[in-house]
Amino acid sequence: MDYQHHITMHGRPSGKASPMQLAVIDDNVLTGIGLQHLLEDLLPMADITVCHDFREEETEFLEACAHYFVASRIYFEHPQFFRNSPKKTIVLVGGDVSIAGVRTLNICQNEKALVRDILTLRSAGHGKLDAAKEDLTLLSAREAEVAVLLCKGYINKEVADRLGISLTTVISHRRNIMSKLRARSLADIIIYAVTSGLVDVGEL
Repeated sequence: MDYQHHITMHGRPSGKASPMQLAVIDDNVLTGIGLQHLLEDLLPMADITVCHDFREEETEFLEACAHYFVASRIYFEHPQFFRNSPKKTIVLVGGDVSIAGVRTLNICQNEKALVRDILTLRSAGHGKLDAAKEDLTLLSAREAEVAVLLCKGYINKEVADRLGISLTTVISHRRNIMSKLRARSLADIIIYAVTSGLVDVGEL
């Protein structure tokens, strides 16, 4: 099976989708998969489908989705469909671009900024784009302190100086945090810290 075809078709149920079904509609394979992974980390209970095109025969499936993250080119090629659902539609743009009547998400920024913007959408009450509160007992008090400072952009040495601990200890805490959260990157730590209430989106 062709890889792109597999990604395009994977997870598309027939008929109505679940309330937490999300669709990423983008013909750029890397963008689609990357955004899918971020959304899976942020919304582990959601079912996220990556579509590399917009097909008229699948409008019933898309209408049943809670939200669509759609590439700007595809949005403007099918304006009537997406403008009929402005609260569901989030347009993927390549910079600081605004589109009247819909929310946008700049995908041409670093991972931390992208996660911050997705979390801002969630905290702004964008429909059902929400996540359950994380378990605060996963991290020790010191690990939580380290995680918060990392989320705020401090490097390891700065974290050590602020907390009055050695650089080696910070690195050890960071390793433990990554392991406990099963984090692949700082973005996963940020998602945990925001959804658990350790950090406010505005502090990132």
